[in-house]
Amino acid sequence: MPTRCTTLPYAETGAFSGLLTDYLAQKPALAPFYNRFPSPENFAAQMEEKQASYKPEARQRLVIALREQYGSAAPAATAANIELLAQETTFTVTTGHQLNLLTGPLYFIYKIVSAIKLSRELKAQYPQYDFVPVYWMATEDHDFAEINHFSLFGKTYAWDAAGTGGPVGRLSLDGLSEQLLSQLPPEVPAVFHEAYSTSKNLAEATRKLADALFGEFGLVTLDADRPALKQALVPLLTKEIQEQASNAAVQATNARLTEAGYKPQVYSRPINLFFITDEGKRERLEPDAGGADCVEVTIRNTAKCHSQAELLELAQTHPEQFSPNVVLRPVYQEILLPNLVYIGGGAEVAYWFQLKDVFAAFGVPYPIVLPRNSAEYISRANAGKLKKLGLTSLEIFRPLPELKKQVGAALGQEEVSLKEQQQALAAAFQQVQDVAQRLDPTLVKTVAAEAQKAAAGLAGLEKRLSKAAETKHETAYTQLAALKEKLFPGGGLQERSDNVLSILINNPEFIGQLVEAFEPLALEFTVMTEE
Repeated sequence: MPTRCTTLPYAETGAFSGLLTDYLAQKPALAPFYNRFPSPENFAAQMEEKQASYKPEARQRLVIALREQYGSAAPAATAANIELLAQETTFTVTTGHQLNLLTGPLYFIYKIVSAIKLSRELKAQYPQYDFVPVYWMATEDHDFAEINHFSLFGKTYAWDAAGTGGPVGRLSLDGLSEQLLSQLPPEVPAVFHEAYSTSKNLAEATRKLADALFGEFGLVTLDADRPALKQALVPLLTKEIQEQASNAAVQATNARLTEAGYKPQVYSRPINLFFITDEGKRERLEPDAGGADCVEVTIRNTAKCHSQAELLELAQTHPEQFSPNVVLRPVYQEILLPNLVYIGGGAEVAYWFQLKDVFAAFGVPYPIVLPRNSAEYISRANAGKLKKLGLTSLEIFRPLPELKKQVGAALGQEEVSLKEQQQALAAAFQQVQDVAQRLDPTLVKTVAAEAQKAAAGLAGLEKRLSKAAETKHETAYTQLAALKEKLFPGGGLQERSDNVLSILINNPEFIGQLVEAFEPLALEFTVMTEE
């Protein structure tokens, strides 16, 4: 299914935060909160900085873990990229996301495609280096309610799993087939079923689905919830348990962000670590108010106090029992990977801006932060409806009342306005009020009340006349409202609610078209229209 692409500035969509649009505009107020702006020329310095800090043993650890994770099942292009990661001239371009069922909202797809395309563009600009796209799976997240459902063709599919509360990547897939997979439309490609039916847990299923969709492009998917990889966390765990360094850094940054007029995105805790219990639960670590050397682990509402020395010993001997939260997860990522850039959505960009000082506190290079590509996909049928209404694919981003006026004008609807009559009426009553003031001032209030009543009556007539004019083209307006809702579900962007299957079923070439269409460093919103 061929498509035509156009772009527009993010600010003109009306769908993104002021922080994001200010970042793209390189407003000086945000400059202290990031290291390098995502422009092509800035990657050379980023590579130099990362190469100086990323040690050979870190590469070896990463490559060994990836080989073990994939075994012999890696797609050919992915396997080749894993071997490239053993070379000191290879860097990663990383995005991360939760383990949403069947990929969840479209922006999951857009994140990964952005990483794939940027890797290609960097290779073209810096041919002496190699660049590997990486999808970091949020396997340690425990918020099951955020990932256990998705929407397709107006229907919500959900999975009610047992044993939640621990890292979601470890969840077995019991009940998923009966509750969800068996309910899917028959047109759903087999790979979506196979990824789950052949896997032992959610992490493996998500990786297999990512392999099926993006393996030909060399995507490397990483599950960092592995004991061998957690060994890299030992220095971070030690510093965080002893000094609680991350919270102090975030709080200082939050104060500066607020002063600059921006709202912090994520909440930092005194200790930004979780503890994974023997039962597989992911519980918070909290300093005990009653003793400086005591840290509580709340397990099933029962607080157990560990001394700092005990936790430090565990960090040395069993770092896999610790799990970084949203504040420290990015640092863990940058410790493990030879990474140059993190690609995320608007909310992720906002919380990365809280973390620059956290990276400095742990002596880890802060990556370039790049907003992922965003897109609106307009099917041939919807494109036809737009054309019939006399609208372009870019005009549809405007608010519905403005679009109704534009469509109405094109249809010859008379615009009803009694503004001049209201002004004439007000002038007439002002003259009457002047007469009352001269002859009997006690009647001034009566005249004013009558003036108000007459103005309200005229306003009511204006509404009725406008409604009469609108009724003549009611069918077109109904079609417009339905189209606007289809393209912007619930008033939001399509990418935040629709699943990739809503497009992929009818256009199997969709992902390849995205790779061709996206230009990550152009920093513009993409509109794809079927022809």
